[in-house]
Amino acid sequence: MRAAVVINPSKPAAQDIRGVIARLASEFGWDEPLWQETTAEDPGVGQARDALEAGVDVVIAAGGDGTVRCVGEVLAGTETPLGLVPLGTGNLLARNLGVDVTDIEGAAKAALLGEARRIDVVRSVRDGGSEQVFLVMAGLGFDASIMADTDSDLKDKVGWLAYVDAAMRNLQGKPVKAKVSVDGKPVASRRVRSVMVGNCGRIQGGVEIFPGAAVDDGILDLMVVAPGKLGWLGVLAGVIGRGRSKDPSVEYFRGTSVDVILERADDFQLDGDHEGKASTFTARVDPGALLVRV
Repeated sequence: MRAAVVINPSKPAAQDIRGVIARLASEFGWDEPLWQETTAEDPGVGQARDALEAGVDVVIAAGGDGTVRCVGEVLAGTETPLGLVPLGTGNLLARNLGVDVTDIEGAAKAALLGEARRIDVVRSVRDGGSEQVFLVMAGLGFDASIMADTDSDLKDKVGWLAYVDAAMRNLQGKPVKAKVSVDGKPVASRRVRSVMVGNCGRIQGGVEIFPGAAVDDGILDLMVVAPGKLGWLGVLAGVIGRGRSKDPSVEYFRGTSVDVILERADDFQLDGDHEGKASTFTARVDPGALLVRV
């Protein structure tokens, strides 16, 4: 048995985890892992492809949600499982799967010896470009602006609270006219601050932003944010009330496919990584397409 480890060397714990995984592999009779470092030019896709070609038994993503997304994109549709060793700030997929993100050795052991669980992936296209997969959530507008404006040095110091700092600085952004369809049927046509599509529900701080969302239910969860008379207080009430608020500042929808058209390009993010700007976005769920060791 052999594991490949696609590791983000910029993470502070990257060097320590090498020793942990190598020791565990030896203890359980596995071969020396195949080590693959990510780069700025290739954050994990090419490394995961090399691992598949090498015929390994599991590909472990040791990094943040960006590394996990890139590796998952390659493994989706194959029978090679993904292992998770969370080294990032959010580690959202790991959290949604119940992985203890503070127990790195436990996560490494689960990646090698855990049971394989099938989860959904989401296949998306923006502005008519190439298909990209995401595992947690994608967003146009305010949430993506937060990712673009987060101070990396502050994130290293205070973790996910750096996102709060970026959110406060982007509250006054301009809304954009959006047309949103779910399963081919129009559900919203108005000025919005954010459109988010989720494959699972929890974000940083344990907040459940998509009520009842599950990573293996074959359903996409959609949130449309359009602050009204109460401004962001209405949005906060809508999120806390999980869509039960009468204020239309937050609306929730569910389906298997989503189409979004904006009147002008706005910030765009996939699994917490800012990917530039986009004016059109489509997403469809691919149920049970990815095996994950848990």
